[in-house]
Amino acid sequence: MTLTQTLSAWTPRASRLLLPLLAVAATLAAPAAQAKAPEAGQPAPAFRLQDQTGEWRSLADYRGKWVVLYFYPKDGTPGCTTQACEIRDDIFAFRRANAVVLGVSVDAVDSKKGFAEENNLPFPVLADSTTETTKAYGALTSYPQYKLYNISRRDTFIIDPQGRVARRYENVNAEGHSKMVLAELARLQK
Repeated sequence: MTLTQTLSAWTPRASRLLLPLLAVAATLAAPAAQAKAPEAGQPAPAFRLQDQTGEWRSLADYRGKWVVLYFYPKDGTPGCTTQACEIRDDIFAFRRANAVVLGVSVDAVDSKKGFAEENNLPFPVLADSTTETTKAYGALTSYPQYKLYNISRRDTFIIDPQGRVARRYENVNAEGHSKMVLAELARLQK
């Protein structure tokens, strides 16, 4: 006998009250449909997000430049700090490559502000608190073993000056990734 049948047999009033709640609970417990990440050659999904200062940034703002859009799980965590600081230390190399770096996580603007200030980040870190941009790039994930749900996976996209994905890195290691991206930018620009 299913739970629904049991509840219906128990009392009509209980089933009328509990069945809608069970339906909502089942919907919330179901994993969200994951968008497929854009592949090389495809248009990069548009976005409009606030940075650590509250300024709105969109992909369209950077048309004509290379964009390194990197998603990371959480402000202030060891791996995310390592990745951001390595990019910070390589920022002049990114600028020489005519590339703009944008970091994205699902943390709020206030969290971004503290993270950027604490680590002297010279590039925008964007707040995707609705998770829409992270979903559009196929980078939304969960780590239940750490009780982390609906966060960004550590993915990076190199977007060409025409707004197409030139390269996608999935679930990267934080350490050393900045140099890898710079080498790929040099290869793509030849």
